Formats: sequence, C-alpha cells, structure tokens
Amino acid sequence: MNRKFTTVGIMGKPNNPAVAETAEILYEFLSSKVENVLVEHYIAVGMNPIPCDTVTREQIGEQSDLVIVVGGDGSMLNAGRLLANYDVPVLGINRGYLGFLTDISPTEMVQRVADVINGNYIEEKRFLLFAKVNRDTQEGAQSEALNDIVLYPGEISKMLEFEVYIDDQFAFSQRSDGIIVSTPTGSTAYALSGGGPIMHPKLDAVVLVPMNAHTLSSRPIVVDIDSHIDILIADSNKYHPQISCDGQLTFPVKPGDKISIRKKKRQLWLLHPADYDYYRVLRSKLGWGSKL
Repeated sequence: MNRKFTTVGIMGKPNNPAVAETAEILYEFLSSKVENVLVEHYIAVGMNPIPCDTVTREQIGEQSDLVIVVGGDGSMLNAGRLLANYDVPVLGINRGYLGFLTDISPTEMVQRVADVINGNYIEEKRFLLFAKVNRDTQEGAQSEALNDIVLYPGEISKMLEFEVYIDDQFAFSQRSDGIIVSTPTGSTAYALSGGGPIMHPKLDAVVLVPMNAHTLSSRPIVVDIDSHIDILIADSNKYHPQISCDGQLTFPVKPGDKISIRKKKRQLWLLHPADYDYYRVLRSKLGWGSKL
C-alpha cells in the first residue's frame, strides 16, 4: 500500500544555479501540497527567497517521509549513502548528465512529483557495498558505496599487484591498473566503461571488473551479493594505492593491507514514476536502437 507523504525534504547539488532554480519551483509547488517542506542548508542558500525551514542532511533523513534529490547521479549517490540509513524513500530530479538514478526531467517535474504525492509510483530497493581496510590485525578506514568500490594505483601508469579471495577461497592474483567491484546500480557507470556487463537492478549480485590487466585471460566475474570479497595488496607494491567509493570518497591503502567488501545491511529505497521502464532508460541513455 502506497504511503502518505506529509513531510518532504529537498536535497541537491550546492552552488549550482540550475539546481537552485529547480529547487525553488519544487519548494513552491510542495508547499501547497504537503504539510512540511524541509530544505537542506547547502542548497537553500542558492534559492531566492531562502526557505524558512532549512535543516541539515541528517535532519532531512530523520524527519522526512520522502526526500527529493535535485541534481545528477553524483548528487543521488552522495545523498543515497546517507539516506539508506534512515529507511526513507528517495526520488530524483535530473539536473545532471545521464541521469540513471535521477530519472525525472525538470520540464515534467511538477506533474511527476504530483503523481508521486498522490500515490502513483513504482518503488524498488538498491543495495550498497561496505568496504573496510584491515592492517596488521587493526581495522582502518571504512566507507560505503552505492555504485562501486575501486582499487587503483593512485599514480598514473603504475601497475598494482593484488590477490582476490571470495568466501575465503583464493580466486585469482593479478597485475593491473586495479579492480572495480560494482553493484548492479553501478554496472552502467565506471564498470561499464571497463568492459563489465550491465546488470539489472533486481539482481542480488556484484561484479568484479579488472582494469587493464596484464594478461588476456582476465575477465569480469559476477558473484552472489552475500559473498565475502577480500582483496589483499601484495607486499611487492612500491606505491601506495587508493580506494575510491562512488568516485567521491577516497582513502589510501598500503602494501600488505586487506580490503574487505561486504553487502551493507540497509538498502536505499528509490521511487520512480508509475511508467518507469528500466529498458527504456537504457535505450535512451546508451543510444540503443528503438525499432527494427
């Protein structure tokens, strides 16, 4: 049963005039449709006039029945890592480029949001990954990702050596530019550019995509999402590589470190317009043929 939305939060990309303009229209519209409209501080400062109810990102997660993110997929990734912790549904308005996650265009925003407020929408859950560094029996840096976790050299044209274990079983060793560990959500992002497969969002799976491996036999491998994935950085590496989460959060690792990647317990709750069609999104964003 579709729920009733009484408090709606607005988040988005800060310091962006196009996002602020769309947020202004959205705020005015929502103010006449729901009891409370909360706006994140960072997006509110660019709006004219500045809304009265400006709050932190955490307060939006705690108090909202629905959160609308205005921006591109990067904005949704940033918001999604936080909002997954609050079990609140999230809707995206696209003011970016491709818009795989923010699938409502500004020109149809008012009608689409009205439909969602009235209970006409499709909902789905997207899982996230959790990465943790283990160093000399000590736990180090950790982070989460909605799209992907990437191990890369940190310096251009430097090759990495590492080993991959899946469910405590040795899978393979590799010399390459790194590896992408991607969710189905991220399979149309960096992993796709690296030669990985497109995975439907409903799949409970994760794909490991080698990056420019120094062998012709290295290929992407898809494993169950509940698999325990461990990447051991070889002691022979002369450089300190980096871990990137969604291309937004990075931290260094050292030779001898082990990166443990697991499924995050909480999921992101996404809403789409009632006529949402994943394959239509692929046709549109990737330029696939639309007729025989």
